[in-house]
Amino acid sequence: MVKLKWGMRGSVVMLLWATMAVALGAQTTRIASPVFTTLYNFNMSGGNEPAGGLVQGTDGRLYGATDEGGANRYGTVFQASGGGMKMTFRNFRNGSGHNIRSPLVQGTDGNLYGAGLYGGPSKGRCGTFGCGTIFKITPKGVLTPLYSFCQQTNCTDGFSPRGIVEGTDGNFYGTAAEGGAHYDGTVFEITPKGALTTLYTFGTQTGCQDGCFPVAGLVQATDGNFYGTTYSGGSANCTGGCGTIFQITPTGSLTIIYNFCEQASCLDGELPDGAMVQGTDGNFYGTTASGGHNEAQCFDGEGCGTVFKVTPSGTLTTLHAFQNTDGANPFGSLVQSTDGNFYGTTSEGGTNVNDRCLTGCGTLFRLSVGLSPFVETNPSSGMVGAGVTILGTNLTGATSVTFNGTAATFTVVSATYITTTVPLGATTGTVQVVTAGGTLSSNVPVIVN
Repeated sequence: MVKLKWGMRGSVVMLLWATMAVALGAQTTRIASPVFTTLYNFNMSGGNEPAGGLVQGTDGRLYGATDEGGANRYGTVFQASGGGMKMTFRNFRNGSGHNIRSPLVQGTDGNLYGAGLYGGPSKGRCGTFGCGTIFKITPKGVLTPLYSFCQQTNCTDGFSPRGIVEGTDGNFYGTAAEGGAHYDGTVFEITPKGALTTLYTFGTQTGCQDGCFPVAGLVQATDGNFYGTTYSGGSANCTGGCGTIFQITPTGSLTIIYNFCEQASCLDGELPDGAMVQGTDGNFYGTTASGGHNEAQCFDGEGCGTVFKVTPSGTLTTLHAFQNTDGANPFGSLVQSTDGNFYGTTSEGGTNVNDRCLTGCGTLFRLSVGLSPFVETNPSSGMVGAGVTILGTNLTGATSVTFNGTAATFTVVSATYITTTVPLGATTGTVQVVTAGGTLSSNVPVIVN
């Protein structure tokens, strides 16, 4: 029997469908058509600096984490529903897995998984807060550490983990921002039981031309390779490099596919901090923490950050340059919701400016680039008779569910949630749901084993 998998962009948000082609060298262009909306302004009581990005759960809600704030000042996990206006929070405590700066991952067991920048046993190099952990947290907030970093001599296993993704082999893959043989960060693989293998150590090339400090997680494409960014390094014209986009194979072979700050004054952005996501159009979307066209609006004078699109061939387009009032320094990742839009957070900026948030406490935003709604399956493969969850929007009143044209029995649980099974006679292909508003197709084909 085949074990069911669902390939999340961290395991739930994006099921990747287009094969990623690698191309060295890149071109840049800019468009000004997307529609941008701020949905929520964070404050200290509910957490501030939401630097971890978002994940869409099986209940249709968005989940994320803040780096600081909350009742214990160690950050929060938050749940957003109703267009982002209804927010609920859980508070982290000092110890394992706090200060979250990467997206959470929802596993097939319904639990959330993540990487805590701090936590674990106290180490001299990391101070009293620990070197970071990979953890599991139940829907009720019970946290269990899976691995504590800096276990190896001189922290060659890395420390300060910044994100994980569940691979198609059932193991987790991620990045540690620091540590490794050159202290410039690592890419690692970790089994569900906590056995860790270092796949790549950054800083191997002279001058960090292979990138330094991978402060964002990875995304696995359907070609089986992983893609990510480094916060600095690369060959662009700025001191220490302005960051890169890279591809790495499951066996650890790394290739740089884009160097940031190729435009004058870094108008294409610099210092990418969040994991990329592959949209339903086959392109990759992400954010940079600095750069862009609004240098004067941010206190550092280097731009408030950008949202970008990069094609598989390496053409980068700046979709939005932040202006501080709409948010600044988007240290988190984007998520493409089943409504077709992208959602994300900024760690600063917005309208809530006070003595604790001198430049604003951050924002939750939506970016519309004209992509159509879709449905998402969990898992994306299985045998006949296997259970499948379908996520979407406006699913109430659905009249038909088909697997590559073969009708399936189903139950509409809510407007965002359908349960079904792989029907007899089904073959690998697109899942379609007929609703009152039209037919919604899955963003990836479902593989029938």
